[in-house]
Amino acid sequence: QVQLVESGGGLVQAGGSLRLSCAASGSIFSINAMGWYRQGSGKQREWVASITSGGSTGGSTNYAGSVKGRFTISRDNVNHTVYLQMNSLKPEDTSIYYCYGIVAETTAPGLPRHYWGQGTQVTVSS
Repeated sequence: QVQLVESGGGLVQAGGSLRLSCAASGSIFSINAMGWYRQGSGKQREWVASITSGGSTGGSTNYAGSVKGRFTISRDNVNHTVYLQMNSLKPEDTSIYYCYGIVAETTAPGLPRHYWGQGTQVTVSS
């Protein structure tokens, strides 16, 4: 089994910064990609950012237009951890942030699948 645990959420004022972390653990053979979704109260879940495998710290990155230029995703492949550095935060960024990993377990190394964390709350005040 695989578990993903987020941390780093909190309450900040508009214009402030937070850094989210998400660590994967368990019977991991490989992680093809990791990333973040978010869901505000009464809103649909939206994709935020992703990073593929590659090198010691990850590969290519992609961002939603709403966060591009403000958020930075990075990855520590050795420790199976993905980060989301969030700068210039806006009230509309207020959401529960969920990390995900596309993970192949040791029991099925050729069959990667999505795993999800339980979320961390980010609240941005005006």
